[in-house]
Amino acid sequence: MRIATRVDEMKSIAEEYRKNGKRISFVPTMGYLHEGHLSLVDIARKDGDICVVSIFVNPIQFGPGEDYERYPRDVERDERLLEQRGCDVLFYPSASEMYPEDFLTRVRVEKLSSILCGKSRPGHFEGVTTVVLKLFNIVKPHVAVFGEKDYQQLVIIKRMVRDLNLDVEIVAGEIIREKDGLAMSSRNVYLDPVERKQATCLFRSMLLAQDMVKAGIRDTKTIVEAVGGFIKKFDRARIDYVKIVHPDTLEELEEIHDRARILLAVYFGKARLIDNMEIDVP
Repeated sequence: MRIATRVDEMKSIAEEYRKNGKRISFVPTMGYLHEGHLSLVDIARKDGDICVVSIFVNPIQFGPGEDYERYPRDVERDERLLEQRGCDVLFYPSASEMYPEDFLTRVRVEKLSSILCGKSRPGHFEGVTTVVLKLFNIVKPHVAVFGEKDYQQLVIIKRMVRDLNLDVEIVAGEIIREKDGLAMSSRNVYLDPVERKQATCLFRSMLLAQDMVKAGIRDTKTIVEAVGGFIKKFDRARIDYVKIVHPDTLEELEEIHDRARILLAVYFGKARLIDNMEIDVP
């Protein structure tokens, strides 16, 4: 596995592969990898000739008081996992390499960036789209793989690619869950044993929503209230939002007719966990 830490080094590697007719697939991550990330690597390896993974804890997508400094990091472990999974190139730049002192530019997808997690974390998605566009320009991928666990991020990246006519295909990877249903996340390490046990209520609450739709309930207010009521039974849980939206536009739905997705964000102690699920409509 080749490792690049400088922008010019990564660009040179990407240009070399492109000149040789290789299809580059790319998985951007913030590291502290788990099976969810590695499943994206598997997809990338199948979709391209060369698999590139980046590890970069992006400072500009963290707000004041958020967990940038304590975000879990273990690059040596990540390197071993990526090598075992067949990653060809690891791009591991520093913050100063990505953002020189005179850096001034930001990229923002209007409307989609100010709702849901964007409402709770102002500026977050502006930081995400800025770094992803930079990474696309550096890695020069033909295809990039993003997980559905960060569903709003996935929708925003797809819109940025469409609106800016970027020549990269966006592929979505399914959510990978623990055996008890909790979506895998690097931030799960923040949970104490009680919070970890209670956090399974997120998956179960979405199954409740699915069951209500199967039973013929279509009013989203009724479903959201039931989901919120279920989560509130767990004393460590503090709800940020529960929404049912159109999967393409993220617009809130009043009634479910065909396609819909439930998205939620809930705090358990220091951890803010997000999850989502497609709602099957009979």
